[in-house]
Amino acid sequence: MLNLTVHLHTVLQKQTEDGLVDTIHLSLPSGSTMQNLLDFLHIDFPPDALLLAVNGRVANLKTQLKDGDQINLMPALSGG
Repeated sequence: MLNLTVHLHTVLQKQTEDGLVDTIHLSLPSGSTMQNLLDFLHIDFPPDALLLAVNGRVANLKTQLKDGDQINLMPALSGG
């Protein structure tokens, strides 16, 4: 199993009865990818609308996760 810490930014924060949660500690099976994590968290954003980072480095949906990883999920910003 992989023990992960996931930091959720802005609109990705989860609403609970105790308020907004921006950090989640969870476990996923060994061999899990960033896509597996997004599926587990039910995050349904288009891939180009998210900035994914693992241990401070930009990641993609195929990035293999490792035990102890620190993950940041951020909606991509756009403007005009």
